[in-house]
Amino acid sequence: MSNLVSALDKATDSNGIAVIEDIGLQGMITLRGDLSSAAVKKAATSVTGVEMPAQNMANHDGASGICWMSTDELLILCPYDDVTDTLAKMHKALGKTHSLAVDVSDARGCLRVSGPNAREVMAKLAPVDLSVNAFTVGMFRRTRLAQVAAAFWMVDAQTFQIVCFRSNAQYVFDLLKVAAQAGSEVGYIK
Repeated sequence: MSNLVSALDKATDSNGIAVIEDIGLQGMITLRGDLSSAAVKKAATSVTGVEMPAQNMANHDGASGICWMSTDELLILCPYDDVTDTLAKMHKALGKTHSLAVDVSDARGCLRVSGPNAREVMAKLAPVDLSVNAFTVGMFRRTRLAQVAAAFWMVDAQTFQIVCFRSNAQYVFDLLKVAAQAGSEVGYIK
């Protein structure tokens, strides 16, 4: 049997103005459908234990959560080892509702940027207003980090969680390390 590892096998860099880390294996399920449908809402909320997020938001509780991806798509977070059971429960809740629920866990990488300068590090790479008043805890964005697609949200006032394609995880990790290198504070984000 294969030894399961995350995209970067829990790599960490804490040598700069923020801590950059691969968070390890994370269960992720793409759920597509009519987000106003009772069956879709039930499929998402019953397996995560959190409420449906508003547009451009993420609701989470530890390894479980729901991220709003688009008008017809959610990213369901669950413990990695629970993906098969979670998908089965979701398919049961969806019944014959026109929808798609698929495991994307191994196709994605999950990173975290944390510390008092986390906003500044992220602002160097993403075309998003990350000032304290514009981007708050729970807000979610699908965007780019330099040259690659990524999505991120604020877990708390000093922590961002990032999802990217697994094939881009090393690139994103390296970008974040450069943006967080010691002495690179800009002091612009307030």
